[in-house]
Amino acid sequence: MAEFSGVVIQSTGSWYEVRRDDGTVERCRIRGKLRLKGVRSTNPVVVGDRVRCETDESGEHAIVDVSPRSNYIIRRASNLSKESHIIAANIDRALLAVTLASPPTSYEFIDRFLVTCEAYKIPVVIALNKVDMLEEMPQERETFRRVYASAGYEVVETSAVQGVGLDRIKQLLKDRVTLVSGNSGVGKSTLVKTLEPGLEIRTGEVSEAHHKGRHTTTFSRMYPLREGGCIIDTPGIKGFGLIDIAAGELYHYFPEMMRVGAQCRFYNCTHTHEPGCAVREAVERGEIAWQRYESYLKIMEEDDKYRK
Repeated sequence: MAEFSGVVIQSTGSWYEVRRDDGTVERCRIRGKLRLKGVRSTNPVVVGDRVRCETDESGEHAIVDVSPRSNYIIRRASNLSKESHIIAANIDRALLAVTLASPPTSYEFIDRFLVTCEAYKIPVVIALNKVDMLEEMPQERETFRRVYASAGYEVVETSAVQGVGLDRIKQLLKDRVTLVSGNSGVGKSTLVKTLEPGLEIRTGEVSEAHHKGRHTTTFSRMYPLREGGCIIDTPGIKGFGLIDIAAGELYHYFPEMMRVGAQCRFYNCTHTHEPGCAVREAVERGEIAWQRYESYLKIMEEDDKYRK
């Protein structure tokens, strides 16, 4: 039985496209008994996985083994589930596309995504997209930049319409595997097509009635870049439930809170109500953005039932 190795470039749930080491692409199924040890996930094989495949006598290809992952982006499969959904694996960087209007991206969604990147050691850059639509929102724009710059994140203002920020994004993408994510309608697929003309990525419009984006990317897919590297375009995400992060560890993944947390009076401070909390004092002084602290409190409260 013939074997070959490669990287998964698309997963549709039943079929997987694997780019072989020689550059050719094969359609593969998953071997029924294949399950990853220690990972309770809805999808045992994901885009970015390095896999070993076998070809049977009839020419059918099957994924029979998945190499250990260096990292991955994971979220709760649904609001009512304790199972996880892995979005992609073996990522060098994540690019989170967000918008302040048409549609607005919530701070809590952004912070949930950033927490996951911190937990799985994935560097992340925020693309503040559609800045051509923010001429009448200078204060909101500056506030957003200040909130995430003070937390230690690079914010790149981008506009596919005006060509703003594209050179910087191209620098970030070069020779790396980059996951591009964000809510539906934030323009990430349009941004990707502008950065890499010729890619066959569907784009859509934002619903005027609900100010929300419509899903245009159905499955995650990895695309090679002409100047080196790959991007993984992902379906728009509505929510981002955290998984496998204990309540007492959550603040570790807010870098600005982690920097001052050691100064709290109590070693097991939850940074919610205790006296002598250095984190809360930093929020009161404006050294930690209240928007970020508010996200922390919401995540602590809303996700507590999934940690039991």
